[in-house]
Amino acid sequence: MTAKAPRWAWALTGSGHYFTESIEIIRALRDVDLFISAAAEEVLRMYKQDKEPLPAETQVFRDNSASSASIGRFYHGEYHTLVVSPASSNTVAKAVLGISDTLVTNCFAQAGKCRVPAIVFACDSMPEMITEAPEGPVPVYPRRIDLENTARLKTFEATVVAETLEELRRAIARRRAELAAGAATRPHPLPAT
Repeated sequence: MTAKAPRWAWALTGSGHYFTESIEIIRALRDVDLFISAAAEEVLRMYKQDKEPLPAETQVFRDNSASSASIGRFYHGEYHTLVVSPASSNTVAKAVLGISDTLVTNCFAQAGKCRVPAIVFACDSMPEMITEAPEGPVPVYPRRIDLENTARLKTFEATVVAETLEELRRAIARRRAELAAGAATRPHPLPAT
């Protein structure tokens, strides 16, 4: 019996910042298992992303058990990369503090413990932003603590933090190239922009 090739693990949080674009990347990526937080379930409906089907091979895990049993897949080598996108300020803060009390924060913690590289699209990364709410674009002003947590997350081993949609796309493309070349599992930091 041949072992299945490792897949992408993608965790969705309750942030609406580039939520639709994250779903589009998932649909194009293939070989993705989706981990959906309770808040992301609500956002899927608000942004009407729960109607279009995901690729047939996508497994979906929901935040519906205290132990998050589905994250055990990280221990068995089923994932080569974790993507958390979009990552809400709540998720980033918990990740920075080592709190793993949700499906998404458990995924991040277990990926780190299993040396599975992570790419995190931190939503609160600039002092002033325009984000797409269900009713249209709105200005957002992340707090100093949100920006500090994003900066702290950048210091985590085997973690790439994307601050823009373009950086997220580049990080995924870079990781795909590493995987295709059979390169080491650790992702490279994003170049300064």
